[in-house]
Amino acid sequence: MQYTLTQQARQRRRRENLVGYAFMLPSLLFFLGFVIFPMGMALVTSFTDYSMTTFGFVGLSNYIRAFKDAVFIKSLGNTLVIVLVSVPLVTLFSLWVASAVYKSSQFTSSLIRIIFYLPIVTGTVAVTVVWKWMFNNYYGLLNYVFKSLGIISSNINWLGNPATALWCIITILFTTSIGQPIVLYISALANVDPSLVEAGEVDGANHMQVFWKIKWPQIMPTTLYILVITTINSFQCFALIQLLTSGGPNNATNTIMYNIYYHAYKLNEYGYGNAMGILLALLIAIFSFFQFRLAKSDNE
Repeated sequence: MQYTLTQQARQRRRRENLVGYAFMLPSLLFFLGFVIFPMGMALVTSFTDYSMTTFGFVGLSNYIRAFKDAVFIKSLGNTLVIVLVSVPLVTLFSLWVASAVYKSSQFTSSLIRIIFYLPIVTGTVAVTVVWKWMFNNYYGLLNYVFKSLGIISSNINWLGNPATALWCIITILFTTSIGQPIVLYISALANVDPSLVEAGEVDGANHMQVFWKIKWPQIMPTTLYILVITTINSFQCFALIQLLTSGGPNNATNTIMYNIYYHAYKLNEYGYGNAMGILLALLIAIFSFFQFRLAKSDNE
């Protein structure tokens, strides 16, 4: 009797699993066909001279060419600057804003989240058009305000000057990246166990000690997620550059993503473009690995 019940339970579980796999099948096929297969093809073709007319194995030539290419080295440096500047700024600013408003009234907290999240739901193209007008050399708002305040005496070509163009991109990326981290941090801070905070305050801990010893460990998973996502988005910065500068002036805003796009879709050098894509993926993996290690060490 016991054997029969166990056998029936196993059959029922098997049927339930089959139904579950059946529901998962469309998404699984989509994932395999449009994510895993293209990734495999990108890896394979990175060792070829694949273009619209040729396809031949060239070994590591594309990777060697990348590290000998001055434009790629420049784009690599620009990409690292964007990541190393924007990721800490986005994380720290989002944490600061969230810490200031998470105890506010429901109306104030919702208003802050709407204001900072608005650029995300507005769309990259619309936001970029507004910023392009603000940075305009002749009638831009930024030049008008700075001249009115006496900060500058003549108009600055913000996007046409190699010294300022990349920082303009970083500024726009910053404003479009802080919405989600602020929302996540507000939720994470609101879920911190209040009894632990009260116990720390009773023991004489000040606000900074309460934050680092009690709140920070509890919001570390949220911080890790924000770091990884922001890092990936910064490495993959493309739309802003394509719409504003096209990598110029003099490759001052050229990034790895834009370089991949230019060689793959403008010059039809798919093999070389995929090789740069693999290098970009490795860079993201390295940064993510160290971020996970850092988060793990903080929790220990």
